[in-house]
Amino acid sequence: MLFLGLFLCTSNPWTKSSPLFLVFADLCMMVSPPCVSEADRYSLEALRSIHQMMDDDHDGGIEVEESVEFIIEDMKEQQTNKHSHLHREDQHITVEELWRGWKSSEVHNWTQDAVLRWLKGFVELPQYERNFMDFKVNGNTLPRIAANEPAFLSGHLRIQDQRDKQKLNIKALDVVLFGPPTRPPHNYMKDLLLIVSVVMGIGGCWFAQTQNKVSKIHISKMMKDLDSLQRAELSLQELQEQLERAQEEKRNVAEEKHHLEEKMRDEIMGAQQEAHRLHRLRQGAVTELSRLRYAEEELEQVRGALKQAEKDMQLSCSASEGLQLWLQLTHEVEVQYYSVKRQSAELQLASAKEEAEKIKKKRSSLLGTLHVAHSSSLDQVDHKILEAKNALSDVTACLRERLHRWQQVERLCGFPIFRNAGLAHLTAMLYSEPVPVPVSRGQASYSCQSSLHGSMEDLMEDSSASIMSQMPGW
Repeated sequence: MLFLGLFLCTSNPWTKSSPLFLVFADLCMMVSPPCVSEADRYSLEALRSIHQMMDDDHDGGIEVEESVEFIIEDMKEQQTNKHSHLHREDQHITVEELWRGWKSSEVHNWTQDAVLRWLKGFVELPQYERNFMDFKVNGNTLPRIAANEPAFLSGHLRIQDQRDKQKLNIKALDVVLFGPPTRPPHNYMKDLLLIVSVVMGIGGCWFAQTQNKVSKIHISKMMKDLDSLQRAELSLQELQEQLERAQEEKRNVAEEKHHLEEKMRDEIMGAQQEAHRLHRLRQGAVTELSRLRYAEEELEQVRGALKQAEKDMQLSCSASEGLQLWLQLTHEVEVQYYSVKRQSAELQLASAKEEAEKIKKKRSSLLGTLHVAHSSSLDQVDHKILEAKNALSDVTACLRERLHRWQQVERLCGFPIFRNAGLAHLTAMLYSEPVPVPVSRGQASYSCQSSLHGSMEDLMEDSSASIMSQMPGW
């Protein structure tokens, strides 16, 4: 209190004629090591002020509890183990012991450059670097900053911001009391985890990109297969339309042939009627009697020849009608078998298209693409598309071969096969009543019927159950 009173009553307390200077000069001579310069006197007074702030019970010494309380409350730090660096083995620190520890501290010997590095690196107030250089602040000046002398901070160092003053004061207290600042130990585990995380992230991105490319290539290939399948389907449809047009042309030709036959039959009948009229006229002429007799004999011979030709023609027509019916039945059974096979191929095509559409929908997201790339769905879809494509190719080839074969059969036989009464009518006709065949050709007809019957058995075994149910006796 005496020191504070003398300080307030003196305009310049550090003049050599002031009482305060005389009292403090005695104090400098009392401590060990003694003050040797005016800067030491300022540092000693600052340390004495800091000691008073820490000594809450004013017993002249700083206990461990007071140090811990000062660190937590005034310095706002939670590292309570710092007090061990200050006290060491001494549980009661006096002003002289605090001074002695400061004089032996590394911070006391800091140069101006060291203080500037501390200001920029640890205090993080580089804007005051010029002020520190102007005042030539070194390590021995830091206790005055730690003591938070208003005249020194505001007047000499020209620091007006209260937050900067408080920050500078706390950092200065830390180095004055506890020595030079130390950086926290480097955590190599964090670096390792960071490196591993970065490597895993890069690897994951690379793997995702690679899988995405593979998936796109695979899906592109699948889309090409699907396009090829669609083209095959269009080709099959065009061939089917050609078959329908050919059948329509065959029907038109058959109708025209029928009309021509009727016309020729009418002309023959007209010629016969004219011959009968002329015959009656010749019978009435007396002068032509002998010639008529010869004509009648010739006519009888012609009639006999016509009757024999008519018998042969009836036998040939009877055999041709039976063969035509069996060939028409065979053709219809083969058409039914082809229809079943075509429906199966169309079902495979629809299933492949549905699976391909599902794959297209899954490609809209990255996770979906990765899922598609890692799953076996692409291989399954490729397999289904390949099966559907092969089935369509088989159906198309079967249709081409069947159309060509039956056209050749129809051309060689000379009667229509494509245009018939239908499977049900032909089955009922051939399996309910025997086809009339002349006795003279019974053996050949029996052989032909047996071979056709065997062919029908083979075809019916391969066709669907719905076709077999239409034939009685099977």
